[in-house]
Amino acid sequence: MNGVHQGAATTRRAPAKAVIDLADRRALAAECAAGPDVVAEARRLKEAALLDFGIKHSVVASWLYAKCHHQIPTTAVPTAAVAASGDGSCVLLYNPEFLVDIGLDGVKFVLFHEARHLIQRHLYVEGALRRDPVFTLATEVTINHVALERLGRTGLPTASAPDGAGRQPVGVDPREVHAAYAADLKANGRTPLPYKEFVHTDMSVYGELQRMADPPVPPPALCAHLTGPEEGGSGGDGVPLDPETVERVGAEVLAEVMRQARRGSATARRELLDLAGRTDGGGERLERMWGSLGLAALRGETPRTRRVEWWKRWLIDTLASKLREGERLVYPKKLGAVMLSLGFDPMLSRRGRERTKVVLVAIDTSGSMPDEVVEWLTTLVGQTDGVETHWLSFDGVVMPFVPGERVRGGGGTNFQNVVDYAEGRLEVGGRRFEERFDAAIMVTDGYAPHVTPADPDKWIWLITAEGDTWPERHNPPMACHRVTTGDR
Repeated sequence: MNGVHQGAATTRRAPAKAVIDLADRRALAAECAAGPDVVAEARRLKEAALLDFGIKHSVVASWLYAKCHHQIPTTAVPTAAVAASGDGSCVLLYNPEFLVDIGLDGVKFVLFHEARHLIQRHLYVEGALRRDPVFTLATEVTINHVALERLGRTGLPTASAPDGAGRQPVGVDPREVHAAYAADLKANGRTPLPYKEFVHTDMSVYGELQRMADPPVPPPALCAHLTGPEEGGSGGDGVPLDPETVERVGAEVLAEVMRQARRGSATARRELLDLAGRTDGGGERLERMWGSLGLAALRGETPRTRRVEWWKRWLIDTLASKLREGERLVYPKKLGAVMLSLGFDPMLSRRGRERTKVVLVAIDTSGSMPDEVVEWLTTLVGQTDGVETHWLSFDGVVMPFVPGERVRGGGGTNFQNVVDYAEGRLEVGGRRFEERFDAAIMVTDGYAPHVTPADPDKWIWLITAEGDTWPERHNPPMACHRVTTGDR
């Protein structure tokens, strides 16, 4: 696996192709000299580790491995590796002998490291940077430092030495690297950073290692990906990491974790903020990427640029999270039995209840409302699959309308009438609203007596320029964002 193991025993190792097709997967699954009991135990350890990721340790790793639909035990790799192939798929390859040797805590460490390694590959796309062995070591240091902290470990896991002489640590020990760095700088009359400052970001480690008279570099055997031509290696037999596949999967994983963070997952929020913080100083591309994901809102900051209408990205993500049905992992028993008989790992599929989602969009017509906001909302909700939209305009009264009709208004504003109508207590035109809605979007300047809906979590408030963002200060707080247009 990537940068974690420095020589664990392995029975065989075969080259991995640039694209792993179905025939390759069969060959990899067949190439496993480990006995069935070892394979079964390794699979149990892997599944237990992935379950813990989803519950408490790493939302990022949990989502990444959910996208690895094929998880193959094979001695074609010495440890474990995620192969991102040119056909757009991700495959987890793991050596069952190695996993059994290092035990459950070691498996968690290895799989956490491998997931973080792939995400780092997505974040740092500059070829020159990735080919720099000093930067490679820097990312190994920060990844393992985070793994140790998140998994509550005091030291690296250990594996049997290749020569059978005892056990050896698995991977790069960040404290040993820091000790070597500190000794090098002191020997040359320079002042090293304390450990906590040293490991603060990927770029801080990279910059400090470059201050050394003789910066250390990881040996090629350290990483299954280091020998491939895409990393500048000479062997050409490394586990493939197709750039387009890494980009797509990495972006999907971070977007899913961001949605979980916005839905209130403290674990997702902490991990995402930590990951973003460790990329500080990584360049303008990373700043733009985190900005497009809505990191500023998660941090409670104002975006640096005012030309991009961040509220649109925020609303898309927020609305998607409120409309997403609860998903559950389903084990396809019949298909799984067939796949097992053919020597394949069965795929876990996600399945949830499907129904039409109901969205209320209420537009305050008591004051000035930017036409482009109304037009964009109409397009957004209208293009969302499986959504039934109910449009309202309101001032002192509630007025349902159809997009394209002229919206009238101009009187005082009363939010409570909208809440009463949405919750079925107020008749409009002799009829009550009898649908169970999934989300209500209120577009308003915010100036009216405050309200407390029965289910505040379903309400999204878009506050126009110079408006009152009271919903975010409400108890309980409601989803709220300020609408900006143009260069405002």
